Amino acid sequence: MSACVPTRAADSTRTKRVHQPHSPPPSRPRRFRIAGADLSASIAVFLIALPLSLGIALATGAPLQSGLVAAAVGGLVAGRLGGSPLQVSGPAAGLTVVTADLIHRYGWRTTCAITVLAGLAQLGLGCLRVARTALAVSPAIVHGMLAGIGVTIAVAQLHIVLGGTPHSAVLDNLRALPAQLARVHPAAVSVSVLTLTLLLVWPRLPGRTGQLLRRVPAALVAVTGATAVAWLAGLPLPRVDLPSWHSHALAGLPEGSAPGLAAAVLTTTLVCSVQSLLGAVAVDKLAAGRNPHPGRSDLDRELLGQGAANVVSGALGGLPLAGVAVRSSANVRAGAVSRNSTMLHGVWVVVAALLLLPVLELIPLASLAALVMAVGIQMVSLHHIRTVTRHREVLVYAVTTLGVALLGVLQGVILGVAVAVAVALHRLTRTRITHEDKKGVHHVRVRGQLTFLAVPRLSRTLHLVPAGTDAVVELDGSFMDHAAYESLQDWQRTHRAQGGTVVLTGRAGNPVTVPALDAPALRESQEPAEASACRCRPWTPWRNHQCERPPTAPPGDRPGGPADGSGPSGQQLARGISAFQRNTAPLVRGELARLAREGQRPSQLFLTCADSRLVTSMITSSGPGDLFVVRNVGNLVPLPGAERGDDSVAAAIEYAVDVLKVRSITVCGHSGCGAMQALLASEPGAAQTPLERWLRHGVPSLERMSDEERPWARIAGREPADAVEQLCLTNVVQQLEHLRAHDSVARALGEGALELQGMYFHVGETQAYLLAASLEGDVFARVGAAREAPSPA
Repeated sequence: MSACVPTRAADSTRTKRVHQPHSPPPSRPRRFRIAGADLSASIAVFLIALPLSLGIALATGAPLQSGLVAAAVGGLVAGRLGGSPLQVSGPAAGLTVVTADLIHRYGWRTTCAITVLAGLAQLGLGCLRVARTALAVSPAIVHGMLAGIGVTIAVAQLHIVLGGTPHSAVLDNLRALPAQLARVHPAAVSVSVLTLTLLLVWPRLPGRTGQLLRRVPAALVAVTGATAVAWLAGLPLPRVDLPSWHSHALAGLPEGSAPGLAAAVLTTTLVCSVQSLLGAVAVDKLAAGRNPHPGRSDLDRELLGQGAANVVSGALGGLPLAGVAVRSSANVRAGAVSRNSTMLHGVWVVVAALLLLPVLELIPLASLAALVMAVGIQMVSLHHIRTVTRHREVLVYAVTTLGVALLGVLQGVILGVAVAVAVALHRLTRTRITHEDKKGVHHVRVRGQLTFLAVPRLSRTLHLVPAGTDAVVELDGSFMDHAAYESLQDWQRTHRAQGGTVVLTGRAGNPVTVPALDAPALRESQEPAEASACRCRPWTPWRNHQCERPPTAPPGDRPGGPADGSGPSGQQLARGISAFQRNTAPLVRGELARLAREGQRPSQLFLTCADSRLVTSMITSSGPGDLFVVRNVGNLVPLPGAERGDDSVAAAIEYAVDVLKVRSITVCGHSGCGAMQALLASEPGAAQTPLERWLRHGVPSLERMSDEERPWARIAGREPADAVEQLCLTNVVQQLEHLRAHDSVARALGEGALELQGMYFHVGETQAYLLAASLEGDVFARVGAAREAPSPA
């Protein structure tokens, strides 16, 4: 027997292992180990964090050491205690305006005390487990807040770039800008322009040499290059001034009015918490295709970790901190696999703060200001503006941005929330209902949300449709309350009882729902007799499409044989095509015509088995143009260059990733897979038939299942039913590893443009499971639950 095929004894042992719970392995003393990937990632993050921390401290007007303190505490405390293993915390550009305002009002020592109080507030919120509530804030408000902060940062740092001193308010900085332009400092401008040029050019260096050079962070290159030029040229410029740590100012007792201090603590808590929680969610998306996966972020624990870090940072005289997008994305893309990379970056910051003071004091302030100004400009994201415009929330975004820039962060956010609520109420109450007769078909269009306020107008318009006619009701809205639902349902029943037809569609013409009693666009009396024998309707909640038909004759008795299409199977296929042309084609013609003009742009590659019981569009609720589907026996992905390789699968993967630019690839296995059964029963030796040769690509899955040192893939809540199901689950995990070996997939994963996911569909249970890697191994978690089809609405 081959080593990769279990013997009877081994299979018997395996079966016992399937049905019995795992026995815990003998405990061994755990040694602290740091993966090489974490070490290299920590250095990359440190090289980005060092100049940014100094620059943000400069922008706030705080002592420059405070930026280093916050970076070190963010790595060591938030990195150790936080709930997002790969998120990097430290002084954030989003906190610059808040901190600068606090220092201007209360002084540095009170600002540190406010940071401590904000950290305590975060600890309280974390204990109350309200972290998910922060994600309910409209993205338009969050992006508007960051854009307003970015505008404030950029305008203020522009004065330092030009060789001047910024004011505390945006309007004051804008008024002083003409005078500042009249007295430009040439040396400061030269160093700033060099810094910005290196920031812009370095990530775009071409060729293989450029690819190697781009591994060094652009921020470090820009500041180092500008510092070297300024030092060699002997330019007279203000530079970083780091006093002795003996004179470093720590937190003091808060001084000021109680309402003002409470507002300051609330603002700091709000900005720190929202930015950190949104950052944790973004890091989860970046790391979604990683293996091993560090697990999803625990947002309540992340809030506790951020609170503890702010308490420590404020007490030690550091800036308030939060999760930082730039450093976190660099950490993920550098290959970090655990929180050790975040903690190590904090260690490097401590080492630099203690040993590199003479080197840091060579950095010109104009270079740091240019770096922070570039970060502020990037916070006004064109992608976010396009997104909020597409969702018709540009007013909320604009008001929040202007409010934050002109009034302050807390005031701007409150103003944005008020506008968002007003816009939502306006949309809820503003509904347009029109009626139009097109060649005997009556179209009723509803624009907006259907609530009880719109029921009188809806009723009047629906009664304009004559009895016994064909009607199309187009619903362009995402909400319908019970009163509107009842009104629409009553009219549908009455209209059908009078001999009419009703089709409910969405904005693009796709049917919202087609009840079992719906008639197609043509009357039933006009259908051919053979079609009326089957009451299956397309685009409905799928139940059972197998209608009652006479048993088919044996193949040898079929007249004309199967080749001419005149036998029962050919007639069944012809009836299906006829039903599609009659019932479904009119409903999807507009969408398919659009796809024909624009070409396909699927977002996912779905690789699954050729088994006839797997209907991908039904399982995923997808339509034309949504999925790029590859099917083969056993949902196998041959390794590149493997013997007996199949270039058709590799070609499909390359086309999907490099040409179609899909954002995810799903490998879907299923219960009762015949290929896995054949693989388990296969004999050693040379494969003879095409099927046996193809199944050789599944041997690594068999070997993976036979490996005693690997934890078995399993379904959450239960063990696999038998060895076949175990192999089906293991095969999904193994084929995901094969995917990563393809050059196009590895490249897209490295760029963060692609995610991989595993799926298992249990045919008998009609239940889908998604792969969720955890400390316990590869676990397939249940998705949703089987329910009865909802009533049409």
